[in-house]
Amino acid sequence: MLLPESILTSDWFAALAAFVAINTAIYVTLAVVKTLPRIYYRDYLPRTYERSETRSIYPDTEERKRKG
Repeated sequence: MLLPESILTSDWFAALAAFVAINTAIYVTLAVVKTLPRIYYRDYLPRTYERSETRSIYPDTEERKRKG
């Protein structure tokens, strides 16, 4: 489909082209971010607590009891 030059040089067509360009850039950025692995910032911060006893359904081993 070919459009006349008068339409291609109009202000509303330029605004539409800018909107499409920005929209495309945003969706490309979102797609790239979605494919990257998720980063959990809490993994890199020091832990503020540590349990004194395990909450596991399995009993503590002797090593664990001596350590704690």
